[in-house]
Amino acid sequence: MRVVLCWMIFYSLILSTNSFNQIPAFTATGKESEAPGSTCFCQLSGTVDDCDCEVQSVDSFNNYKIYPVLRSLLESDYFKYYKVNLIKECPFWSDNSKCKKEQCKVSPCKEEDVPCGLRTNLNKQNNSEPKKCACVKDDAVCISKCKGNLGRTTSNAYSKEANEKCSSECIVETDEEQRLGALDSSISNKSLEAFKSWRVHDDAKHDFCVREDESSEHAQFYDLTINPERYTGYKGKAAHRIWNNIYKENCFKPDPLTPGYQNFLTSKSLGGLCLEKRVFYRLISGLHSSINIHLCAKYLLAPGDGAFTRDMWGQNAMEFQRRFSPEKTNEEGPLRLKNLYFTYLVVLRAIAKASPYFKQEIFYTGQEEQDAELQKVVMQIAKLAEKFPNHFNESAMFMGKKASSLKEEFRIHFWNISRIMDCVDCTKCRLWGKLQVQGLGTALKILFSEKKIGKPGSSFILKRNEIVALFNGFGA
Repeated sequence: MRVVLCWMIFYSLILSTNSFNQIPAFTATGKESEAPGSTCFCQLSGTVDDCDCEVQSVDSFNNYKIYPVLRSLLESDYFKYYKVNLIKECPFWSDNSKCKKEQCKVSPCKEEDVPCGLRTNLNKQNNSEPKKCACVKDDAVCISKCKGNLGRTTSNAYSKEANEKCSSECIVETDEEQRLGALDSSISNKSLEAFKSWRVHDDAKHDFCVREDESSEHAQFYDLTINPERYTGYKGKAAHRIWNNIYKENCFKPDPLTPGYQNFLTSKSLGGLCLEKRVFYRLISGLHSSINIHLCAKYLLAPGDGAFTRDMWGQNAMEFQRRFSPEKTNEEGPLRLKNLYFTYLVVLRAIAKASPYFKQEIFYTGQEEQDAELQKVVMQIAKLAEKFPNHFNESAMFMGKKASSLKEEFRIHFWNISRIMDCVDCTKCRLWGKLQVQGLGTALKILFSEKKIGKPGSSFILKRNEIVALFNGFGA
């Protein structure tokens, strides 16, 4: 979303010149140069709907403060490797098939390319057995592997105690597993597994997305920097079915008796919906806009022949205009762009709220100096987010007698959308769809958790993949 806001300014300049040969300079910070001609429709202004915030203040904050810091963060080892299973079966229909186009393919990482601290036990599920270190068997690697301790520990992973413990064995256990292991040995293994499954079930009740089984043999690491989100040619009936299912089956709708009722909800047909249901729609619409702008920014202008010529990628301003101009979208396009700002503000608020949690987090890859520096950068972004003056106010949601049931309905609707991502035929689109939906779902988990975030003794936990998705979704 951070990059997308910059691309929006970029396209407004292209379209206002009415010429591809007069593209103004676009600086690294996202600041636009002066452009001749009239103002483009995508140069938005005014208040972001359902937020007490002006579009211009978001632009300024993003382009001058967030953008320069976040860009370098997402290139780090901790944040650029995302582990996911891309060959799950679609749970809703059986006639989906994988896209055969070269542009739809993604390249998983070779095991040796992923830092040891990420590919051992950092993502070990609560109900799985500890794994041996996958690195070359020498003491340094074993010590590095054991220090990770799920990347989430109250003790210092680089401390003397951690090194002494790891020198004797090359197995990682969570604090919870160590506690369970110290119980009376008369407790059966079956009972211990039940305890663990109860905890997993309790944690899952607060999730807004389907949990990825990163211990699955089909889960692989993908380097997001070499598998960027961009237009692949995935379109037509298959792509439309995904979005139709999201909007028609999972977005809330007004009462059918409402004047102007439409089965396919739009920004214009939100009348009669409560705040929570409007928020849900704006989040999905903003996510959709983010994806569409990325496709326009990195568009397949000319496919290569696979032998002598490479694919040619570039900006397609006419495609952007087709998707967002008032004339071609029945006046809906600019409203979709404003919903992007809304989604940005929701995620920004989540990062600010999770700041105490990130302060305690160990962003562990096994590279001590880089890990320490990374923690500083994350906190720099979190502190910037905290200082933003006009945050989205999540406390105004889920009030009144039906708050609990409405919140659960909200969660289940979003949870269903995360399942739909396994129905996307294009593998690259599936990768980025799953990541961005998980990132937004993580933001919602933070905002609406009933647990105290970052407080001593709190059971609130974010898995590494959730953190990676949160920041990459924000930076996409």
